[in-house]
Amino acid sequence: MREQDFDWNLLKSYLAIATQGSLSAAARVSGISQPTLGRHVATLEQDLGVTLFERQSSGMTLTDAGASLLQRAREVEAATSSFSLAATGRSQTIAGTIRITASDVVSFYLLPEIIAEMRQVEPELDVELVSSNEVQNLLTRDADIAVRMVEPAQAELIVRKVNDMAIGAFASTSYLDRAGRPETTDDLYQHSIVGYDRADMLIKGMRSAGYRVERSDFGLRTDAQTVYWRLVEAGAGIGFGSVYVARKNPQLERLLPDLVTPPLPMWITAHRELKTSLRVRRAFDFLYEALHALPLSEPK
Repeated sequence: MREQDFDWNLLKSYLAIATQGSLSAAARVSGISQPTLGRHVATLEQDLGVTLFERQSSGMTLTDAGASLLQRAREVEAATSSFSLAATGRSQTIAGTIRITASDVVSFYLLPEIIAEMRQVEPELDVELVSSNEVQNLLTRDADIAVRMVEPAQAELIVRKVNDMAIGAFASTSYLDRAGRPETTDDLYQHSIVGYDRADMLIKGMRSAGYRVERSDFGLRTDAQTVYWRLVEAGAGIGFGSVYVARKNPQLERLLPDLVTPPLPMWITAHRELKTSLRVRRAFDFLYEALHALPLSEPK
């Protein structure tokens, strides 16, 4: 295979599968479909004349040949990403595509109106919105801008604190009419509480407030944040979430408003080289101003 004929998309697919360990996980993270990933790997194996992965029921395992190429492939990825970042950073036009990633709740409840307004103001700006609770890697161009509830630590990123999202306890009127309304925090133990499955943020938050809870204390669990809210709205039990989001549904009642629940800080971030791009800078500043203006925190 000649170097000038090499398809770098094959390398990207190989790295995604090697990192995630399965086609399905690689597809979720990379945005490339499973059939396309499979074809890319088959093509790369044929071009190189080696077997890169062992196909197993539990996923994809690197062969010795595949493992020996992994570090070199990551070095190539880092070099091409650095080149792309530098080129994008010099862009001085607003027209083009911006890839934004945010959690399911932020993507579903906060960003649609903001992005719609941004595209009215900047119609030449194309937007790709990645709704994912996984942390997308800005350094390898998985996204241009990220809205996160944790502060990124990488020195290569531009990070701004944008807001604080107040958290409260809520339940639907239908559930409370059936199960009763808790009057004290101890009453929560007598209620059905919708919990997370593998994520431990709710358990940590309740423990920090003095509650001794385990995963088994939640009879209904899901890690999908938008599904979590729908379960609460449907009357499945008491849930914890954004006060701002809950206010949008008149069927939800705020419980124990004096309950101390730490707010979730919100950060907006981009790669520092991308910040010199007019397109990215415009989108970054627009998102910051719009998210900063939202009444996400508790009223003073």
